[in-house]
Amino acid sequence: MVGVAIVGRPIARRLDDGWTVEVLRVATDGTPHVCSFLYGACRRAAYALGYSRCVTYILGTEPGTSLRAAGYQCVGEAGGGSWSRMSRPRVDMHPLQGKLRFEAPCRS
Repeated sequence: MVGVAIVGRPIARRLDDGWTVEVLRVATDGTPHVCSFLYGACRRAAYALGYSRCVTYILGTEPGTSLRAAGYQCVGEAGGGSWSRMSRPRVDMHPLQGKLRFEAPCRS
């Protein structure tokens, strides 16, 4: 095994329409081209299960080469920042910079 991907329901409520899945995590051991293979496999699996769209997010500083190779397109900036609020303070252990959203239609 050289890589793994986790796919689930979209975190953003407006994207959770029953026809969209989100690639939540992709991890590899550094073997070349595994990331783009996994992103493509996620699209094919989503298509086989009847979904119509895959979305995922990357940090604004990442190039997104694997996503573009797998047929995803950048649709713009999204989110980022802290989840901490006055009513529910949290310690931020994640990157706070902006993110880019990538989407791809699910098709064979």
